[in-house]
Amino acid sequence: MHVAKFLMVSTFILLVGCKTDKKITYKPVFESLKNHDAAPEWFQDSKLGIYFHWGPYSVPAYGSAWYPHNMYKDQGDIRKHHEKTYGCIHDFGYEDFIPMFKAVHFDPEDWADLFEMAGAKFAGPVAQHHDGFAMWDSDVNPWNVADMGPKRDILGELFTSLEKRNMKTIATFHHARNGQRNAHNPEAWKTAYDSHYVYHPDLPTATTDPKLRKLFGNFDTIEEFNQYWLDQVNEVVDKYHPDILWYDSWLNLIPEDKRMEMAAHHFNNGLKQNKEVVTAHKQDDLPLDYSVLDFEQGGRRDIHPLPWLTDITLGESKWMYVEGHPYKTADLVIRNMIDVWSKNGIVLLNVSPRADGVINQEQRYILKEIGAWLKIHGEAVYGTRTHTIFGYGPAKAVDGSHGGQSSKIKYTADDVRFTIAKDKKAMYVFFLGKPEAGKKIEMRAIGGYHRNIPPTPIKNVRLLGSDISVDWELTSESFYLTMPNAKMNDLATVFKFELE
Repeated sequence: MHVAKFLMVSTFILLVGCKTDKKITYKPVFESLKNHDAAPEWFQDSKLGIYFHWGPYSVPAYGSAWYPHNMYKDQGDIRKHHEKTYGCIHDFGYEDFIPMFKAVHFDPEDWADLFEMAGAKFAGPVAQHHDGFAMWDSDVNPWNVADMGPKRDILGELFTSLEKRNMKTIATFHHARNGQRNAHNPEAWKTAYDSHYVYHPDLPTATTDPKLRKLFGNFDTIEEFNQYWLDQVNEVVDKYHPDILWYDSWLNLIPEDKRMEMAAHHFNNGLKQNKEVVTAHKQDDLPLDYSVLDFEQGGRRDIHPLPWLTDITLGESKWMYVEGHPYKTADLVIRNMIDVWSKNGIVLLNVSPRADGVINQEQRYILKEIGAWLKIHGEAVYGTRTHTIFGYGPAKAVDGSHGGQSSKIKYTADDVRFTIAKDKKAMYVFFLGKPEAGKKIEMRAIGGYHRNIPPTPIKNVRLLGSDISVDWELTSESFYLTMPNAKMNDLATVFKFELE
């Protein structure tokens, strides 16, 4: 008799050798969910995705994406700016920005082309930020982009354009902190930080209007909000079938049973759609058995055995479009992304469209530079895995603002990183800058009889993106690579070690 094998919780017992349809369902319990592959092969191969912070908060183009939070504070620059520019918060509330959010130049085909050109393998919007406004055509949330503002299904239109290009899709959710916890406790406003909107009985956020309350997360009970949170995520999953669900901080504020319901629904929908789906999060808000951990604006200091994510922004520090805010340079972005890739990480890169739907030329130029670099050096990135060490160099790890290390470390050509082809027939060596032509560089970290030598003997070394072979020497003590007298890349120069 064959032995019954359970690969995961199933609606049928699958007998080895028995011919039957594989009917699998996940249940909202850890013992079932842990059987889901947290980081499928396609996700590990992808290396780069793009998303964007865009919504009614883009209209003032001032401060940050926390404008709706800060405008209701009784002190501070944002409140002063708001009252000077738009009037008293009792006369002009956050909801009054929505009709101004018209997105007249939004072109999903253009955006999908841009993201594909930049080298992204997945993309999608911030489906809902902390502000309670949904960027999809929602029957659950009355404050949505199809019924108000642009009166277009932003998420749906973009997903269609991305899928035409065989790109994976991501929807990010930040609305876990939208619920007005303790809203009906008159003293809660003195200490509560749980909700995005500042609450006080005398503020407009304490409205009793049945529709406006939903925007501000002002619910009668926290249980009502928690279900509202889940219903919105499930609606996006059912209507648009995203490959990746990604969550900002404060997911821990949602009860564990609701989080498990969310995961089971997403995983089961993936099975129906024949998709290997992913769930990503920050902090310790979901078990790593079935989810991927994200570090905001940073990364790990060393290789980690589990694939991980970092979300970074092209803005110097801002996530939404802010008038006059500077952007990072392409060399800074690419070099820090290489560091992430060498440590088993994947990058989620943020762009910041204007309220009218324009992604400005400054950001497009950076994306073009990234895409041009990846077009030449992509084989050293996509589908690769880590070496025994991530690399070496003099650059010092700087603490990130949200844990891990910063995404703005200034690397040079003296900093070196490694990746390995999955079939182990190639090793890629990245110099995070342009080395000096003709210089003989000692790379003791991968030479001699150390454990970090390439997985199999080296047959040839060439400058990636060319047919130029370069001189190299492996001794019992070290490894030497002589830089060619040829044009090397200013952003990052890569050599391919062809292995036996």
